[in-house]
Amino acid sequence: MAWSRKYTQAEPQRINRWLAQSGVCSRREAEGLIARGLVLIDGAPVSDLGRKIEPGQTLVLLDQAQDDLQSKITLVFHKPVGIVSAQPEPGQIPAIRLMTPDALWGESDVQPDAETRLAPLGRLDRDSRGLLLLSQDGVLAKAVIGPDSDLSKEYLVTVEGLITDKKLSLLRYGLELDGRRLKPAEVMHIDGQHLRFVLHEGRNRQIRRMCEAVGLTVSDLFRIRIGSLVLGDLPEGRWRPLSLVERAALLQAAVLR
Repeated sequence: MAWSRKYTQAEPQRINRWLAQSGVCSRREAEGLIARGLVLIDGAPVSDLGRKIEPGQTLVLLDQAQDDLQSKITLVFHKPVGIVSAQPEPGQIPAIRLMTPDALWGESDVQPDAETRLAPLGRLDRDSRGLLLLSQDGVLAKAVIGPDSDLSKEYLVTVEGLITDKKLSLLRYGLELDGRRLKPAEVMHIDGQHLRFVLHEGRNRQIRRMCEAVGLTVSDLFRIRIGSLVLGDLPEGRWRPLSLVERAALLQAAVLR
């Protein structure tokens, strides 16, 4: 069924910009769909890449446009400890090997096989667990892990060592890794040895190294959210496809250009 939406803003806006802000696709993807005649305004095909949509007009994406946006596979996976996100070393098990029909949570027409190439959008190291995105979608990758991405990632972290207000203050803002100051982080002491981290960047083994810098040792690291996408009740070791609605929400939050 074709996607349709009425434009209700007060001022005209370029179609590609509006689709990007609505989380439907990136500006570049929108331009590609327009060039192929897959975008209609009030029933008429749009041919001008710079065309603006006017208040009260209705934009329609033809079925082929939606099929194209869904053609690149993205999977949501609950990674267990001991599984690596991407290229394994000898003796290690990569996450893609667990994307089997038996591990599917719910229903899906998507089924990766031995030839499917999926890149992690924000790795989890071997000793960490939780939400992992694996994708062929370059536009989504830019939104989640691109150099300009500001999507937050949330983690529940168990540490060993004495937790103090000074250490929490340093974790929030006051540390450097590899000679570069870290962006401010949200760090909350939940109870006992449990912390909640919200990061807006993804340096290599960042939380573990941050904790080490203040005299704490991470014993468990569990990612529960990437932007608007939450792990929810997806069981450990199971996977499901990312929905178009979830993809749109991630793109909208990133406001891709």
